[in-house]
Amino acid sequence: MIKDIRGFRMPLGRSLAVCAAACLVGLSFAGSAQAAPAKSAKSPDWIYPAIKGFGRVHPRSDVAVRPDPKVDYRIFVDVISSERDPSGKFNALDRLARLVNLMAYAKVPRNHVHIVALLDEKVGYASGTNAFYRKAFGGDNPNLPLIHALKKAGVELLVCSQGLAGNNIPDSAIDPDVTITLSALTDMVVYGQKGYVYMRL
Repeated sequence: MIKDIRGFRMPLGRSLAVCAAACLVGLSFAGSAQAAPAKSAKSPDWIYPAIKGFGRVHPRSDVAVRPDPKVDYRIFVDVISSERDPSGKFNALDRLARLVNLMAYAKVPRNHVHIVALLDEKVGYASGTNAFYRKAFGGDNPNLPLIHALKKAGVELLVCSQGLAGNNIPDSAIDPDVTITLSALTDMVVYGQKGYVYMRL
């Protein structure tokens, strides 16, 4: 026999049954309180204003801050994140494509958008030719289609020669759409002196 909360005695078996029932009721209420809200069946629309198939943009016409089409934008992008998707594509390059698409969506003329993108450290591998990739990794470079699309959209692509040396990548392995420079450190200084805003991806 044990005492219940009012001081009355009850059989042990009965007390356990009461406790179990109370616990089940409590779990039921907790579960209903934490139930996730229903998701909308309609997914957002995505567009590709400048670079088709890369860097998708969700249109918004009701936001307070957006690029001004009358302004001349100079952006130096240090593409340094080595995170890749399962196919081997560098995720930061897709974000770079999104930057280009966002400017196009905001109707900033192409001649007002000056983007210099430095493929830094491990991202330097993205600039490798298919021949280099096949020899090093056994297949084509999955980043080249986006590299070529970025170049076609007006992005100036650079790769740090110090990073190439550190990763044992010869100059001959670099795709023609990418320019080899002295170093990431000096590139930032050179373009900073030219009035470029620094961005890191």
